[in-house]
Amino acid sequence: MTITLDRHGSVAVLTIDNPPVNALKTSVRAQLYQLVEVLDADPEISAVVLRGAGKLFVGGADIGEFDRPPETPTLPDLILRVEAAVKPWVAAIHGHALGGGLEMALGCHYRVAALGAVMGLPEVNLGIIPGAGGTQRLPRLIGLEAAIPVIAERVMLDSDRALQLGLVDRIIEGPLTEGAVAFAARLSQTRPPAGTRPLSDPGPAFWEAASARVAKAAKGQSAPLAALHAVRHGVDHGCEAGLRQERETFLALKTTQESAALRYLFFAERAAPRPADLRDVTPRPIALVGVVGGGTMGSGIAAAFRNAGVPVILSEREAPALERGLATLRGLFYAAARRGHISEAEAAARMAGVTGCVGLEGLSSCDLVVEAVFEDLNVKRKVFADLGRLCRADAVLATNTSYIDPRQIALNLPAPERFIGLHFFSPAHVMKLLEVVPHPATSSEVLATAFQLARQMGKVPVRSDICEGFIGNRMLKRTRVETEALVRAGTPFAAIDAALRRFGFAMGPFEMQDMAGLDIAYMNREAARARGESVPEGPLDLLVRAGRKGIKTGGGWYDYAQGDRTPHPSEAAAAIIAPLVGAGAPLAEDQIVDRLIGALADEGRAILAEGIASSATDIDLVQIHGYGFPRTKGGPMFLTDRKAKA
Repeated sequence: MTITLDRHGSVAVLTIDNPPVNALKTSVRAQLYQLVEVLDADPEISAVVLRGAGKLFVGGADIGEFDRPPETPTLPDLILRVEAAVKPWVAAIHGHALGGGLEMALGCHYRVAALGAVMGLPEVNLGIIPGAGGTQRLPRLIGLEAAIPVIAERVMLDSDRALQLGLVDRIIEGPLTEGAVAFAARLSQTRPPAGTRPLSDPGPAFWEAASARVAKAAKGQSAPLAALHAVRHGVDHGCEAGLRQERETFLALKTTQESAALRYLFFAERAAPRPADLRDVTPRPIALVGVVGGGTMGSGIAAAFRNAGVPVILSEREAPALERGLATLRGLFYAAARRGHISEAEAAARMAGVTGCVGLEGLSSCDLVVEAVFEDLNVKRKVFADLGRLCRADAVLATNTSYIDPRQIALNLPAPERFIGLHFFSPAHVMKLLEVVPHPATSSEVLATAFQLARQMGKVPVRSDICEGFIGNRMLKRTRVETEALVRAGTPFAAIDAALRRFGFAMGPFEMQDMAGLDIAYMNREAARARGESVPEGPLDLLVRAGRKGIKTGGGWYDYAQGDRTPHPSEAAAAIIAPLVGAGAPLAEDQIVDRLIGALADEGRAILAEGIASSATDIDLVQIHGYGFPRTKGGPMFLTDRKAKA
């Protein structure tokens, strides 16, 4: 049985036991619905406590059922039946009560919570809105001002805040079930349902401000504003009409491509840190991490480990460089404090967990050392030759290379089974993608350690086999080839940027190049030419040779005013690249998007065919978390696959 019934005197305790998150699947709903009838008719029962087994109350509805027609009893049906129960129901919340789980709790007449419980309605993350009364019951319980951020802006409430707002009636500091039973035993009558409570209209100014705030945070997603509209509909027309409108909106949204894409990513992101082939492998313990190189990337990597609570030793070749690296780290932590993400005390604690050393000798006690030095094979080989001599034989050694073959970096390294590529993306303390690149000799324990560290740092890890640029930068190279080809054929680069922004990217590829610095790609092209590869001269080469390297030089593809990152059309850039620009007709916006997304997907299919990536999902995760592909589209592989099936 998924639901167990225990009797504590006159109080019935119902336990939902549907691991891993006690999702409210059809069989769970059917059992609960039947038990409402049974317990209402039982003269020996005075009240009911509803709880979840394991680590949480209820993590939500069963997302796996979303692609099927609704099955009875639906969650709204169940909640309405609980709300109308003769006996009072008490939700006993521990861990998380999310989505349909919180809606189930809202349908109960009372709620008690354990310390540290977290409640929220994160449905907008899946491209839908609460569909079982959340947009109507929550505002009537805690007020519009507090409810809208939960419903439409992804805000979570901890137990203390929930008590302040009246979402929970009591915090139970001891054993939750016993406390909930004692609370329920003292109830003599049910509380009026939340749906019957009055909710006044705060006026147009309130709704205009809420709409502007929600739209800004939505970043192009449609569900947050739809959720706000459902709340307002209930205010304007009453709870019953609001419930109908909410359900209609939920059912409509769950059939959209946007919701399908977001649900696809939800499952992909949940599975990424726990590859099936590593689940039985014990990772090595990592209690101290060394980072070689205190530049932008090295400092970001050090910050990522400190944010995860791991002590760090930062190494540089000279004292002034080390001081700059430590100053960068200090700036990152205190900037987070100024933005309110952490306290000043936490910023100080994170900095206190960083020590510095000149040279590599100070890293001998580290469990993991990550190299983040200049992208030069000889420099990296020298670092690992020294690390192989200085570090313990069981210490994990990792390179953060973006392009260089890790097999060449680790040539002649003693105990190569401990070597691995960990390709962080800049800024490393912010970007979630981590490409995990095993060396042919890398042990399964070291590979499992990499994924464990990714989980600890809140990263999305993707395994990549070895090729130039691995998954992400190889696909980026293909994008650059395609965009340059479009420019050569007569499509203005500004039109390409505009098309991809409207598609959903935060910025276009040429704006991105200006931000990163054109000289990075230029140096890679020059290195390829030095190796004897055929790399045709392109517009980017002409711009760099003319001293236009992007924002940092005041001009690249675009012009930039000093201290301002806003791109402006550039007559100078147009004149420089004119010899390579053809006179063909520019492509229309949809043609630009189809050409570039198609190229990404083609490269992705080649990567799969070569075994560089293990699944199309991994490729989509790289594009979403490393290169700004819009979440609402799911990734190039997902998007082109759906189009092919349409």
